[in-house]
Amino acid sequence: FGPDGNLYIGVGDGGSANDPNNRAQTIVNMRLGKMLRIKPTVGGTSPYYTIPTGNPFVGVTGDDEIWSYGLRNPWRCSFDRMTGDLWIADVGQNAVEEVNFEPAGAAGGRNYGWRCTEGTTCTGLTGCTCNGSTLTAPIHTYTHVSGTSGGFCIIGGYVYRGCRMPDLDGVYFFADYNNNNVWSFRYVNGVKSEFTLRNSQISP
Repeated sequence: FGPDGNLYIGVGDGGSANDPNNRAQTIVNMRLGKMLRIKPTVGGTSPYYTIPTGNPFVGVTGDDEIWSYGLRNPWRCSFDRMTGDLWIADVGQNAVEEVNFEPAGAAGGRNYGWRCTEGTTCTGLTGCTCNGSTLTAPIHTYTHVSGTSGGFCIIGGYVYRGCRMPDLDGVYFFADYNNNNVWSFRYVNGVKSEFTLRNSQISP
């Protein structure tokens, strides 16, 4: 749930290599490859939710539930509990893992580029213009390599807002499932800094 009280649902593109049906870029009658935003209701009748005011495709072409699109396998998303910023880690296919960022209060309708981009890499597939002006680029990527510099399956984490380690306040933590790496960085006013490998600090 976001700070607006709405439920944000990250949905993968449905599988099969290269998203052959271009689901992530299709916004009509297709909710796969998207971030959905709904307001659940208590009681009443199916579908047990309403459409929040401000969803980008309400009243125009596109499914009303869609908040953003062009995602391959968002795992996982989280909100900064202080600022309300939305962080979305998106699992890549053959080459690149990525972290996407939506500042609090930003309008919906962002296109994160899959299937014509994987990270910022052009796939050669149709669906959108690779790295075009209508796409929102990730704020961090890494490639499919062994070792501490990369991995094969990103797992999104959280921005730390605890009290015990004040030096880490505002730092985003995330990991890779295959390589068992844990990293962190700050992202302030569009600038990434303090990128750090945390493995030695959390090893048993």
